[in-house]
Amino acid sequence: MRTFVPGVRTLVLISALALTFQSKSQSITTGNGKVELGIGIGPLFFLGDLGGNAGVGKRFIKDINFPVTNFVKGVYVNIYPAEWLGFRLAINQGTLEGYDSLIKDNGGAENYRRDRNLNFRSPLLEAYAALEFYPTVFFERYDGLQGKLRPYGVVGIGAFKFNPQGKFYHPDGRAEWVDLKPLSTEGQGMAEYPDRKPYSLISLEIPLGAGFKYYFQENFYVGLEVMHRKSFTDYVDDVSTTYIDNNLFSQYLTPSQAAMANQLYFRENFKPGGSASRVPTTGEQRGNPKQNDSYFSTIIRCGWRLNDWNSPNGRAARQMRCPAYY
Repeated sequence: MRTFVPGVRTLVLISALALTFQSKSQSITTGNGKVELGIGIGPLFFLGDLGGNAGVGKRFIKDINFPVTNFVKGVYVNIYPAEWLGFRLAINQGTLEGYDSLIKDNGGAENYRRDRNLNFRSPLLEAYAALEFYPTVFFERYDGLQGKLRPYGVVGIGAFKFNPQGKFYHPDGRAEWVDLKPLSTEGQGMAEYPDRKPYSLISLEIPLGAGFKYYFQENFYVGLEVMHRKSFTDYVDDVSTTYIDNNLFSQYLTPSQAAMANQLYFRENFKPGGSASRVPTTGEQRGNPKQNDSYFSTIIRCGWRLNDWNSPNGRAARQMRCPAYY
């Protein structure tokens, strides 16, 4: 004798599907530690045309000048659709700097940069979206997060805002940081250099890095991350290509701007209150247009998972699941 009529079987099937959907949906909601908020701080390093060390300038750690290291700080939010994958949104703020005067004289290719004797600083504001990958998760038996060490890789896309400034010395020796873009130090916007357009103060970037997290509690971790940013501009430090005829400054700029440009486009043997020991030849190398500027950071990160695994929602979700890693 049948114990289920067709209508009852349909009702049971619908109920089972609903419970299955509810069980699975628990793993992608914010009620199970799937959203993470965090902060970060650490040293920020510039890699561009200004500053560096022995030899030809490189966009690599060999050209780091530690005396002009600044700190970057920021906030971020992570969303985890699965434990091995995270989506990150981040905002960071810091300062980039470079000084040719820090280059040591080793009698090599670095001397043209050292003699150039330029400097710059620029505020930095960046925002990016990135993917985080946690490969070791696949080898874990899930028994909570506390005490776990998780390495990860990160890659994304974003944008940053900058504004290079140079230290201008007035005739009385007083120093002032002035914006470099309006000075057209490499002929940007001048009819004589039609291929040199004024550059944008906003650039796209590709952040790429790696790090690790250690969970002191189920919902709290401390980690360390190294992240490099590849940019799409060579003007973070206002230096990119060749020297122009400095007589053009007085034709395109105001007298005060022309005085600033003449001092800040080249400063070999410059002393406050004086002038450079020579005028560079038009077309002489000033920067390297074949390499865009970049920067990287080493950040200590602290994060908090919202409504962690031991929360009421987390315990309820565990009771509804099979005892297997999700």
